[in-house]
Amino acid sequence: MQGKILIIDGISTNRIVLKVKLIAAFYQVIMASSIAEALQTIQNGMPDLIISAVNLPDGTAAQLCKRLRSTPQTSSLPVLTIASSPDQQIRLETLRSGAFDVMNKPINETFLLSRVRNTIRAHNELSDWDTPDAPNCALGLAEAPAKFVRPGKVCLVGADTAPLQRWLRELLPHWRAQYTVTQLTHTLAQVHVRGPNATVPDAVVLELPQTKASAASCLRLISALRASPSTRDIALIIIQKTPDPLYAAEALDMGADDVMSAGFDAPELALRLEFLLRRKQQLAKVMQNVRSGLREVLHDPLTGLYNRRHAMPFIAQEIERSATSSAPLALILADMDHFKQVNDLFGHTSGDAVLVETARRLERVLRSTDVLARIGGEEFVIAMPATDTSTARIVAHRVCDAISNAPFQIPGSQDPINITISVGLAMAGQSVRPEARELETVESLLTRADNALYAAKVQGRNRVNLNLQEPHHLV
Repeated sequence: MQGKILIIDGISTNRIVLKVKLIAAFYQVIMASSIAEALQTIQNGMPDLIISAVNLPDGTAAQLCKRLRSTPQTSSLPVLTIASSPDQQIRLETLRSGAFDVMNKPINETFLLSRVRNTIRAHNELSDWDTPDAPNCALGLAEAPAKFVRPGKVCLVGADTAPLQRWLRELLPHWRAQYTVTQLTHTLAQVHVRGPNATVPDAVVLELPQTKASAASCLRLISALRASPSTRDIALIIIQKTPDPLYAAEALDMGADDVMSAGFDAPELALRLEFLLRRKQQLAKVMQNVRSGLREVLHDPLTGLYNRRHAMPFIAQEIERSATSSAPLALILADMDHFKQVNDLFGHTSGDAVLVETARRLERVLRSTDVLARIGGEEFVIAMPATDTSTARIVAHRVCDAISNAPFQIPGSQDPINITISVGLAMAGQSVRPEARELETVESLLTRADNALYAAKVQGRNRVNLNLQEPHHLV
């Protein structure tokens, strides 16, 4: 099934006709005859979309939307409404309450199904992140929808700029934004301007031409905007001079966010712009939270270095690359000497300061191709792809010198303290025996580096020890 849709209508024949159309398009359909019955149905299972008549036995679609928006569990549930008459005040009230669209009867089936696909797709952009493993509070989905306080940048596009200027004047009292007007043929150049003052608009309002050739060009523009990384997230509204359900359906399927089939209306366009830009802002916030969360998953919170979760797969990948390309891989395992004494004498805050400064010094002496991670309390690993033994020795000694050559200033001591670090070095990818190379794993390479590190500790610390032993060949 493509999704679950709840139909709400007090007239049973209306529900059945709509149900037949949706089931034929492979949607799961449930039905209710009133707001009260619909809310009870939702408690038993959340639909992906609600399609409601504007007028219901116990209220209106606007009242239904307000009820849904007042509850966190249903606040983002999308609602499409169907009106029997084109009453503009009712239409605006319904849109203002949070409905995605108000469709007037009779509704073209092709347009209806396209609108359903478009609405569910838009809803899923946010709801896909709503999982038990990704709590809403962490992603920002549990917060009330934010008002769009930043002035939006809106580009009005059409074959003729004269009517667009009139649109601009009529829109300003309803939606204060930074407007630009451009001809259809110049749109891509307008939104792809480069330079210090260039900005991609938040929204594009595109007037669909009436001629077949120009309309086709306009539809191609939708695809072009969605295909470009710099414009794919623009809120895109199509306005038709005269209703054409087939063009409207094609525009939605090609990536338009919204279609106004009844032509330009300033108050309605302002509502639709506000809705789309608020949704865009919320999605951007969610994605920023996701990116921040992913960074925290792969980075050590104290030092900002990569952690074990990132380092181990990276080393495994580099071992495989080394085996297939015969390019050597060097691995350094570094452990700070007598670090426990720092914590015992000066406190854990001072110990943390030492770790942070150690990370900073190591980053400074490593190359851009080297990957540094903190994998334990005071233990660091450095992977050096395409690095021979001679170069690896040089880098390893730089690591030792970076720590021992300058004392550490720490909060728990008036005088700087001396810190040293011991380094174990192991090489992968240099074996002359292919069968030995095949047996190399992250664990075996780390074990060899750890053995070298242990030898460096035994030999007096603050030194580099190289382990040239190959991994054992298991028969």
